[in-house]
Amino acid sequence: MDLTRNQPSGQEMLSSNELLDLFRNKKIDTEWSFENYKPSETGKWTHNYHRYPAKFIPQLVEKLLDEYISISDAHINDPFYGCGTTVVTAISRGFKTSGTDINKIAYLITKVKATPIEPTYLERKIKMFLERLEIARDEKQARLFPSDKIEPLIPERHIDRINYWFTEENKIKLGKILRIIQEEQDRAIRDFLLVAFSHILKNTSLWLQKSTKPTRDLNKRLADPYKAISSHLKKMRKGNDEFYKVVPPGVRKNPSDYLNIEIGDARSQPVEDESVDLIITSSPYVTSYEYADLHQLSFIWLDLIDSLSKYKAEFIGTAHKRYEKKTPRSGIAQQIVSKMSKKSPKKAKEVEAFFVDMDEVFDESFRILKNGGKACFVIGNTRLKGVDILNAEVFAESMQYSGFSIENIIKRRIPSKILPQTRDEKTGRFASFDKANSEAYPVEYIVIGLKR
Repeated sequence: MDLTRNQPSGQEMLSSNELLDLFRNKKIDTEWSFENYKPSETGKWTHNYHRYPAKFIPQLVEKLLDEYISISDAHINDPFYGCGTTVVTAISRGFKTSGTDINKIAYLITKVKATPIEPTYLERKIKMFLERLEIARDEKQARLFPSDKIEPLIPERHIDRINYWFTEENKIKLGKILRIIQEEQDRAIRDFLLVAFSHILKNTSLWLQKSTKPTRDLNKRLADPYKAISSHLKKMRKGNDEFYKVVPPGVRKNPSDYLNIEIGDARSQPVEDESVDLIITSSPYVTSYEYADLHQLSFIWLDLIDSLSKYKAEFIGTAHKRYEKKTPRSGIAQQIVSKMSKKSPKKAKEVEAFFVDMDEVFDESFRILKNGGKACFVIGNTRLKGVDILNAEVFAESMQYSGFSIENIIKRRIPSKILPQTRDEKTGRFASFDKANSEAYPVEYIVIGLKR
């Protein structure tokens, strides 16, 4: 392998073998495992507004901020903000934040979670919403007072998919809830309610409850949409109250001055050169989760996409992307692709595309960081079709080609209560324990690159 290709001038790089040895001999740092934290602590503030797969905990972000940020006006970036753990944690400390995610639901969730709302005002708005909801529930009143009748709002272009996933009864109830939400004039409140609506869709649908794949359960005991959203809004209101207390007054008054997030590709950040102090992110894993599939209930009800199949191809780490004329610059990545090609040429192209995309993410991260800034990528290794996918080692090597020096590598144990620990070895997808034949990632790494 030619490891001098794209090598930064004037900087000594660790070779593929040196990196492999470094990772092989790395010991677990128990300070970074956070094994004794309760769900109420890892889900504090607004962190439990919406279910999201493989989200990392705020304590990890807080520790990285403590380690690497010593100024009060820091700018924190997350190119894969997902459900907003990094963004929300940075906002809680009064830092400016920026980032991207291609997932439109991730944008809505993160924007709402990172926007504190004055508690008394929010309580009043939720009360008004629930009162309107009572009218929707009372069919007798609707018959006596036709003007009070609430017509369900159901996106017609997605009606076939909605009919596939929802019973007629729940479809009508959800349509009425959505109609009431869309009547709300305050954008921040409307978005807050939409997150609650999106969160309850899985429980009120025929989607197999514990599955991360689109599978129906025709015998599922469905949650009532009215009860589900009422209950979840109470939890969200409590989370907002707690978050509002910790967010600095200046951020509360002008949240848009601190929040710069977009729906977009991680390879193009909405910030200027050398403007970011610290990057903290957990990137997707190759073929681990198909986020477009996973959030399709929200996409169809909120009418966010035209075609699910086309939308899938935009995601980094998706099984729906191929490159014919691009190869990863990491020698370790090239070896992995070569091994995979002997097992499955199709999967090899998927793995290759993932590493090529991440090469460009590292280049963009280097562009936006200030000199002396650091990029922290949280990533685990896995196994696919009998081939070890050494994501962390590849990330460390590729970051060097972007210009980073490897500042530190932290190896942490993932508590079983935070992430699923098993996957199907053939597909690489997470699976239930009884159906899986390989551990997912009982440990993961934080690869930290320094821009000199």
